[in-house]
Amino acid sequence: MNQPFLTLEESAQVDAALLSSHEKFLTRLTISSLRLLLHIAQTYQVPVEQLTPAQIIAWFEQDSKIRREQGPDAAFLKWEWREE
Repeated sequence: MNQPFLTLEESAQVDAALLSSHEKFLTRLTISSLRLLLHIAQTYQVPVEQLTPAQIIAWFEQDSKIRREQGPDAAFLKWEWREE
């Protein structure tokens, strides 16, 4: 993804909002989730409203497979997860 899930300006707007820390976290998560859902919908060439849970799960499975087989830089999502 070329653009971040949350820009610095958007993060500053969330920080300035009259919300609790928990509400700010949920707001950031919601904005980021919207961006990801829009990307997934574009991948399937459907409106975001028509995405199904099965499509979202399949997309995550595919992105995970790309990460395992081609490395983290090839995957869409850039994160590191450590299981304990």
